[in-house]
Amino acid sequence: MRVSALARRSALLAAALGALALTACNKTGGESGASGGSVAVLGPANAPVTVTEYASVTCGACAGWDREVWPAFKAKYVDTGLVRYELREMLTPPNQVAAAGWLLARCAPADRRIGVVQSIYESQQEMAQTQDYRGILQRIGAQAGLNQQQFEECVSNEDALVALNERVEAAVERGVEGTPTFFINGKKHEGNITIEGFDAALQPLVRGKQAAG
Repeated sequence: MRVSALARRSALLAAALGALALTACNKTGGESGASGGSVAVLGPANAPVTVTEYASVTCGACAGWDREVWPAFKAKYVDTGLVRYELREMLTPPNQVAAAGWLLARCAPADRRIGVVQSIYESQQEMAQTQDYRGILQRIGAQAGLNQQQFEECVSNEDALVALNERVEAAVERGVEGTPTFFINGKKHEGNITIEGFDAALQPLVRGKQAAG
């Protein structure tokens, strides 16, 4: 999904702040100390390859990649120690819902953040049909262990929204123009890459390590 519409720095922040009252869930915030570029990191720090994914929780292609490719990718490369995987945020329409979803993920315990993201992916159709963004995100937060007060704090901290905006700006400056976008040892690959596509890109980089293992 193309994200050029959110590449304008002041416009993105103004739109997000201006929509804080929209269904009450589009206030975003509360990182619970989860600062830094990545929402989640899996795999060893000394892995021969780092794969960074920029995704949006409101992006259908990202949900499709997570559903269709991620399980095989994780088993073949992350769980075997060949790849260090980093998940980072972008925003696609509705931007405010995407922002709320990402910062909800950051409010969850570190070992549950991927699960929160996947739950939002799985709820995309329900959100589109019901427009009950707040209720669905609140339910997902509860499943991740956040009580009502924690959820409210998570989605009402404007400082965290500013921090999210800065991370999105950094992604745009890095050249991210659509979701999902992957960087494999710093080289950009756009689009919904299949497991065969990852094999072609990764095997030359991990072959020696794989044989040694």
